[in-house]
Amino acid sequence: MTEGPPARGLAERLERAAAAGRLPGIRAYHRIDGPGSSLDLSEFQQALWRLPDAEERAQSDPSLAWSRRLARTVALTIDTGTHVRAEPYEPGRLAARSEDYDTEVSGFAGEIPPTAENWLLKCLEAFGLSGVRVVLRNLVPDTHSAGLGGSATATTGTCLLANALAGEPLGPVQLVAMASRLERDLGVSLTGTQEQSNVVFGGVVDYLWCPWGAPGEPGTGFGSSVRSTLLGPDAYSEIERRMAIFHTGRERTSSRTNAVWVEALLDPSARGLIHQKLDAAYAYREGLRRRDWTAVRDAIRSYRDARTRLCPEYMTAAEELHATAEAAGGAVFPLGAGGGGGVLVFCEDPSRLTALRDELRERYREIPFRIRSSGHERVHLD
Repeated sequence: MTEGPPARGLAERLERAAAAGRLPGIRAYHRIDGPGSSLDLSEFQQALWRLPDAEERAQSDPSLAWSRRLARTVALTIDTGTHVRAEPYEPGRLAARSEDYDTEVSGFAGEIPPTAENWLLKCLEAFGLSGVRVVLRNLVPDTHSAGLGGSATATTGTCLLANALAGEPLGPVQLVAMASRLERDLGVSLTGTQEQSNVVFGGVVDYLWCPWGAPGEPGTGFGSSVRSTLLGPDAYSEIERRMAIFHTGRERTSSRTNAVWVEALLDPSARGLIHQKLDAAYAYREGLRRRDWTAVRDAIRSYRDARTRLCPEYMTAAEELHATAEAAGGAVFPLGAGGGGGVLVFCEDPSRLTALRDELRERYREIPFRIRSSGHERVHLD
């Protein structure tokens, strides 16, 4: 699907692909963020960055102890997400359709206004494409506003697909930066780079954010990170037996909650809580890496405590679920910025989670998931 200039004859190539039943697409997957969420916002990346000591980094072990007080997020890729496919469209024009929301926007390539509703069209236009419509569909129905990074996943999947149709001109870190900046600058969401990084790279990964690029390494600034795979597929079942996601039924955008986290950076009295977030994010990383499930639970509790003290609204609609899980020895974590209704439930003892899951299913909808080693799949693009 990548031969020839992207703006010339793309609709015809897509017509042939449609006739063969091989329309190109990307399956872009969500993530579970946990402790470290919000630290990927550009304000946190920049405010908390300190140049690491070169000698300390050179002697580093797998724990990355030198990075303890730097902004990071651990992402666990899961098999919910968005399928983005390309269809032939009117020559010279672009369109983006959401099957789940039953909405569509379109316009002439090269003349798309930079507004929030056109953000996916701007992804396509940036690559010089025309004669194409992207159609988006959730891989799991009814996962709106679940704190799983839905809009960022859709944006990144669209950028990956457009990049493939254009002949792969941009590299992975550039796509992370592009997807984040388009969504944020056009006013779609106050987003960072964790969801975008997850879609591009995937797996159970610790992202140490480097707002101006990793020291001593070439590459772009915003969007780059030091990435460490904490656990491989052989350990995924151990995590899955200890984690569940339930939706409270509360749906709201995350922008306001994210704004509260950013405002905390301007408040000197919040500095201790921000450091608590950094410590908890590092403890979560190490707990997963060492399969120390007690440490994982304690990190979730510590991070949630700091976030709730900074923004009490963070726990809205999750209070009863929280009380039920804590009574069973578990820990809960409203996912994403806390704007959606998705809540992570963690129990270090898998048998306790089994019993708790049965109880919670009576009041909340569970979102089943499996952990994946990749953040996206290419469909009919090889």
